Amino acid sequence: MATLTVPHSIPSPQEDCEQLNKAFEGWGTNEDLIISVLAHRNAAQRKAIREAYQATYGKDLLESLLHETHGDFEKLVLLWTLEPSERDALLANEAATKWHAANRVLIEIACARSSEELFIVRRAYHTQFKRSLEEDVAAHTKGDFRKLLVPLISAYRYEGVEVNMHIAKSEAKLLRDKISDKAYSDEEVIRVLTTRSKPQLLATFNQYKNEFGNAINKELKSDPKDDFLAALRAVIRLICSPEKYLEKVVRLSLNKMGTDETALTRTVATRAEVDLKVIKEVYQSRNSVPLEKAVKQDTHRHYEDLLLALLGCEEN
Repeated sequence: MATLTVPHSIPSPQEDCEQLNKAFEGWGTNEDLIISVLAHRNAAQRKAIREAYQATYGKDLLESLLHETHGDFEKLVLLWTLEPSERDALLANEAATKWHAANRVLIEIACARSSEELFIVRRAYHTQFKRSLEEDVAAHTKGDFRKLLVPLISAYRYEGVEVNMHIAKSEAKLLRDKISDKAYSDEEVIRVLTTRSKPQLLATFNQYKNEFGNAINKELKSDPKDDFLAALRAVIRLICSPEKYLEKVVRLSLNKMGTDETALTRTVATRAEVDLKVIKEVYQSRNSVPLEKAVKQDTHRHYEDLLLALLGCEEN
């Protein structure tokens, strides 16, 4: 359920390169021309444009974009132009090495991607940073967060739909016992959350609610200020419904004293080719306002134009 719109008939990568180069010529940058090309090409097409640009002009398109654009527009267009695995590797690197361990970006990447996508991200990380993602997460986190995040970003979950109800019942009880004992970072809790398939975990969470009367996340709110409990809740929410989780990320990014452009940029850039249409529907249902309208109210100029294009809305 992507929002990305690609014309039925598109120019060749070489023609797109020429248009982008034209946008960079002269004293000012033609951001509208950049948007008209890059905001309407899928990942494979953007990759082909970058390859053609390198062959024609002898440099990476990203270098030209970095030189010719500025501010929030620059951050969004650069993130969007990257291949999805490169993009996630970059975001993971920033989260693992520069931000507080409680940041949710690593959890988003680990839980909102398929097993194969996460594997490709780890491979892209090797290429870009000459280290493993696991190595950087282990080096820059500690304690309970390290216990959770390293296996989470290392996971290769089974993707099948099969569910073992015997396991669901026994692991629901296991989770209940550990939560009751406040043993939130117990290795068995981590094992269940980081190794089981998503359908198996959904069955376990449903069994938990049916047998013990409360949703598991409700019982993980004993201390709302505890960052580790918040991280566990984020894992569970992303496994249960990534669209609802990411709608909240967008909603909070727009409902502050000042827009959180980092969260808004990340969500739109990473989900426009995946499920941003569903996120938009959840947003409108939750807030009674179209996401496009909220974006128009809180953002400006070319950054706003690019966001709206990626949201599938061309009107300003």
